[in-house]
Amino acid sequence: MSEPNEGIAALRKSLEFSPDNIPLRQHLAESLLKLSRTDEAEAEYRAALALSPGNRDLQVGLAGTYFAAGKDSHALAIVESLVHSSNPPGSAHLLHSRLLYRAGDIGFAVTEYKSAIELDDTLRDKDLEDRLGIDADEVNSDVVDGRVRAGWGGEAESSPQIAVEKPTIKFDSVGGMEELKEEIRMKIIHPIQHADMFKAYGKSIGGGILMYGPPGCGKTHLARATAGEINAGFISVGISDVLDMWIGNSERNLHELFQQARNNSPCVMFFDEVDALGASRTDMKTSAGRHLINQFLSEMDGVTHSNDGVLILAATNAPWHLDSAFRRPGRFDRILFVPPPDAEARASILRILLTGKPVDSIDHKYVAKIANELSGADLTALIDMAVEAKLTEALKTGVPKPITTKDLAAAAKRVTPSTKEWFATARNYALYSNQGGTYDDILKYLKLK
Repeated sequence: MSEPNEGIAALRKSLEFSPDNIPLRQHLAESLLKLSRTDEAEAEYRAALALSPGNRDLQVGLAGTYFAAGKDSHALAIVESLVHSSNPPGSAHLLHSRLLYRAGDIGFAVTEYKSAIELDDTLRDKDLEDRLGIDADEVNSDVVDGRVRAGWGGEAESSPQIAVEKPTIKFDSVGGMEELKEEIRMKIIHPIQHADMFKAYGKSIGGGILMYGPPGCGKTHLARATAGEINAGFISVGISDVLDMWIGNSERNLHELFQQARNNSPCVMFFDEVDALGASRTDMKTSAGRHLINQFLSEMDGVTHSNDGVLILAATNAPWHLDSAFRRPGRFDRILFVPPPDAEARASILRILLTGKPVDSIDHKYVAKIANELSGADLTALIDMAVEAKLTEALKTGVPKPITTKDLAAAAKRVTPSTKEWFATARNYALYSNQGGTYDDILKYLKLK
């Protein structure tokens, strides 16, 4: 089929004679993007980046293509890497502002817009300025420099009190993850079970492990099983347990939760979505957020109180948003990638999930094979679908029947892997923001390294 646009056709023809011509390929990508042919533009930008991986103009162009296509998480992965680099281009700040505005983060969008025009005044966008309320009327405008009018109040809440659990599950209740379990044994379990030996080497009991990966792959379950392995207390800390609208209260809440763990040692503290509490300070719009990060780091260091016997596990789906200070020795000095379960682990998870349910000689390995790429949460959904199908059948016939391999295989075909979107975003960070090889495990999993 012939190319309907003569200009595009001419550019493609020129590239046939000069396929490694980066400016020409960039011009073609920009032309395709102006025509809203985003898939083709993305392909051309990727081809150009393969020839010149560090080209910032091309990276901004690819991010802009993602933005135009509505793939905001893909665009953010590239843009955030650029704006945090040395001497970032103003165009990256401008695109970041547009992405933040679309996400509803108006205040930070204003900051990024001003950074963009400070670097390059030709980037001014009157329409975006109006939407962000830049230089708007203080009296009549709903948005003034990113500040949205709102009214709220109340009184400071009492100190947080979270029940200290005593989990009964252990590692044998967690399917797969053998390498992760061994890392946790060396960092957390062995120091408690062989305290004298570790003490002889001057190794204290405590420290932190950060687990990252797509959602639904068992990070929380593994943390709870860790506490069960050593019969330790378990405190699960959520965002709402710490954050408070009154200045200073969030830091106090965090300190008292650490104190609760210290008073119940050995104790495993588990921070889910830790990036919400420990986001990069360069992204913070207010000093209050930075104070909370500093308090978190101080508590982990045990500056004023000993953390001996306090074991800190944390999970995040977005490690790229976590402040780099958390990755220093003595804090989260083990950063473990938790991928979707492999075939053997999927079979093991299926056995665990089917325990106590009426089944008829299930071929777990076969089901695991066709359930490729499914996370632990996806496998739970698979079992639920199979159970619901059997219940529907039983209600019609009045005769309950056991779950079969065929039932599970049919359900597996209906479950879409929930991890694909996460890997699409993670892939961009691993390719374009992988300082020090932090995300090499992602590249290995995706077979890109």
